[in-house]
Amino acid sequence: MPHLRFTFVKSPVWGKTPEQLQKDVIEGKDPISGKPVMREIVEELTAPLADEDKATRTIPQSAGPDHFGPDTADNLQRLFEEKGMTDHLPIVLPTEEKVEAMLKATSHKADEIVGKISPTPGVFEYWSYTVKQVAVNAVMAGADPKYFPVILAIAAAGKESMSSSDNSFAEAVVINGPIRDEIGLNYGIGALGPFSHANATIGRAYTLLSINAGNCGKVGETYMGVIGNPANYTNIVIAENEKESPWKPFSVRHGFKPEESVVSIFEGWGVISAKNSKYAVWQKEMNFAQELKNIFDDQDQLFGGIAVLSPAVANYIKDEGYDTVDKLTDWLYQGPDGAKPHFWSKAQINILVTGSSNNLYWDYGGMRYVKSVSVDTWR
Repeated sequence: MPHLRFTFVKSPVWGKTPEQLQKDVIEGKDPISGKPVMREIVEELTAPLADEDKATRTIPQSAGPDHFGPDTADNLQRLFEEKGMTDHLPIVLPTEEKVEAMLKATSHKADEIVGKISPTPGVFEYWSYTVKQVAVNAVMAGADPKYFPVILAIAAAGKESMSSSDNSFAEAVVINGPIRDEIGLNYGIGALGPFSHANATIGRAYTLLSINAGNCGKVGETYMGVIGNPANYTNIVIAENEKESPWKPFSVRHGFKPEESVVSIFEGWGVISAKNSKYAVWQKEMNFAQELKNIFDDQDQLFGGIAVLSPAVANYIKDEGYDTVDKLTDWLYQGPDGAKPHFWSKAQINILVTGSSNNLYWDYGGMRYVKSVSVDTWR
């Protein structure tokens, strides 16, 4: 609609007294049009529709032109930047040769639809994308073709890496199975850091795909994060350290076989060091299970609780009597002395193991499990 009827008010409106709302909103002016808010609302509700307002239109999906023509690499980089098709870092130009090399890493046809993404389902329409479009963004991210089945599995999950919310959400990708060693994912020292080409470029491909094939990340249009989240650059890629974990891998706990390669998607606020919490203690004798419960009991309920434990901490907790994750989750879910549990369901509590055992550190955060997809089906 050429004239979509909006009235804007001074934002945010929550957290204000009735007197402030009366002054800033009801008696205030629309910060965009400059008109008094209440007068504008009446005008917009009562003015008749013009003929052009009755004509509906759609916004066509575009993943960018198929061919840019001969030019210099610098100019092509600049064009991608100006068109909003990057994460504002240098990209690998998706030449036909590089895209074809990426496509050889899967048995699926280039024009097959992989999935669809919306910046926020129910608010923005879904954009679908093909295997080739995923390959283009994988090349741009600098990914090696051997990573491509993992990137396709992430794409098949149909979950955007950046929503349109004015909150600052982050996504996490948990990877299990033989693929971790096949492509050199890091699950040892610095597992969540910038120390692995596979971890970094797989996570970056997720963001570029969301921008270019999912209509996400258009600042002021499909992205309204007040502050933003630095994890959106490469997301949080977690390859589980299955060899040193005392428990079954996350994918196995969700019905997959140990020999299957699987990606699992999480969404939420992100993760930080447990030492950030007032409940984290350093003392001669540790009780990590109790420390974890104290932290989870103090967390916001929206996304629940996720713990990213180092193998050393996980084995300490196992030795405290929690030889399975289910047993640990049951205890973490219980309220004190029979009180109502802190989280809405046990599914809001998720435990992962990665990193090294050279010290007793771990991360926690508010993130909820969304979906798992087999990597093997995209080989």
